[in-house]
Amino acid sequence: MNISDIQLLFDYNYWANHLMLTTAAQLSPEQLTRRTLFPWGSLGRTLIHTMDSEHTWRHLCQYVQLVPRLIETEEFPTLDSIASYWKNEELEMRSYLNSLHNDDLDNIIRYETPEGVRERVLWHCLVHVVNHGTQHRSECAQMLTEFGHSPGGIDFSKYLNLRAAGMA
Repeated sequence: MNISDIQLLFDYNYWANHLMLTTAAQLSPEQLTRRTLFPWGSLGRTLIHTMDSEHTWRHLCQYVQLVPRLIETEEFPTLDSIASYWKNEELEMRSYLNSLHNDDLDNIIRYETPEGVRERVLWHCLVHVVNHGTQHRSECAQMLTEFGHSPGGIDFSKYLNLRAAGMA
């Protein structure tokens, strides 16, 4: 794994995030907050959770510091407020990734949780962020589809095809 690979994964991650947000912009505010059977309860809360996880993991990787969860400390009353915060988080993550060197990816991140001390290799943490986002974007895609607004394909291979065609 090298920094170029990680950056490619995050390019995909943000392409897919933007697709979810632009598709969600077609919904009414009521649909964004409508209760679903998915774990985070609504499309809006699932988007916030996904953004929150990116934010939390960036802080942990960059500063070796756990921060309070956004979902508990910030208000996101509209899709625009989510998108605006996420855009800034994307810029912060890209800046952080641009500061890394290949050797940094093997650094160990140590942190404490209520369950005890954990150790993770940095590149494992970064891949987790993208993988976690994929899980929750698939939930968002299902919710959007149920609202009549499928985002279409969201897999990595589709992104690579679009990128090769200059469309991503």
